[in-house]
Amino acid sequence: MRILVISDVHGNLPALEFILKKEKSVDSVISLGDVVNYGPWSNECVSLMDSLPNKVLILGNHEEAFISGNYNGNNIIAKTFFNTCFPTFNKRESIIKYVEKFSIKNVEFVHTINSSYIYLDSDIKIENDTFIGHSHRMFCKKIDDYRLVNVGSVGQNRINIEIINYVIWDSDKNSVELFEVEFSANQLIKEMEMKNFPEICINYILSKRNKL
Repeated sequence: MRILVISDVHGNLPALEFILKKEKSVDSVISLGDVVNYGPWSNECVSLMDSLPNKVLILGNHEEAFISGNYNGNNIIAKTFFNTCFPTFNKRESIIKYVEKFSIKNVEFVHTINSSYIYLDSDIKIENDTFIGHSHRMFCKKIDDYRLVNVGSVGQNRINIEIINYVIWDSDKNSVELFEVEFSANQLIKEMEMKNFPEICINYILSKRNKL
């Protein structure tokens, strides 16, 4: 089976639609969490993920915030995005069904490990081949006898907002392909401006353009 593994859509509907259309021949989709917040389409992204026939939807920290109605982090930008996006969110009944982790063929899928931001040089221990998201940085590395794959971000690449990251995992061959795809942020920015997102939010997205 060819499985599309994505993470951190963050309300960026055009980016999500683009990847689902581009990889429409996959057998299933696994989302590693953070479908919501930041982008202006949290409701629409949740609905689209719900509509997929073969999917696994994993809980991220931003789903946890939207379920509780409170963002506990200290980052002023993240707080401002939450305060902007949460009041219009109406898909709580969907995200409360998201699972904390998923395992198949001794491979584990989870939003992150120990609630940490994990990067290529992070010192981390794993006991299975593991797929994660959360840090918005894509990589694949070996740890002892296991493979750690960070699938990056579909909707909010923090090096360049106009790059989408995702992974295709072939469960029969146990092979992993990492993808970086260019995709314009124009529609995202235009929609944020139209919905009167705070200046700090728009400037944050603009600061992530064309960084490569």
